[in-house]
Parts: sequence; structure tokens; C-alpha cells
Amino acid sequence: MVIVAGVFTVDPDQREAFLEGRKALMAHSRAEQGCIEYTFSADPLEPNRVGLFERWESQEDLDLHLAGLSGASAPAVTGPEATTTSIVIYDVAGERPLRR
Repeated sequence: MVIVAGVFTVDPDQREAFLEGRKALMAHSRAEQGCIEYTFSADPLEPNRVGLFERWESQEDLDLHLAGLSGASAPAVTGPEATTTSIVIYDVAGERPLRR
């Protein structure tokens, strides 16, 4: 499994437009082979932050997704741009449920 996590800094007045402009990308990505989770979400405490969280079954699936983002069939991303972006990839060696 591969996890992609990121943070975007946006103008607080444009955050909803930023998220709205990425809904088609979320829907498209979630339908791709190997996509387990793909979500942009507003930070409830900081009005200028948007989080990105993705889980992919394999690096190969993520590579296909990334290659497709520049293709003709990629969904259009609209709306305002982020002022800063930080995205990282985590290679997961295993997983287990959280026990309380």
C-alpha cells in the first residue's frame, strides 16, 4: 500500500471554490484501479488549509494515476490555485486496526 498526504495553503475566501474545482478529480481518481481513498478536505481549524489524503493498493497503481493526470482524459481542475503545496508519499509496510 502507498499513502499520499499533502497540505495546500489557500486564500480562506477561496477555499470552497478550491475544493469545488477538485470534485471531478476526486470522483475520477476514486474510480481508478487500485484507488482505496482519494480526498481533498477543508481543515476545520485553519481556514487557509486543505488536506489531501490518498491510499493506493500499489506504487504501480499510483504511477498509472499520476501518468493519467497529464493525459487528454484527465478531469479538468478548476478554481483558484494554492499559494503553497506540500505532498509526500509514504510506503506502507503493513497495517493493523486501532484497538481501544
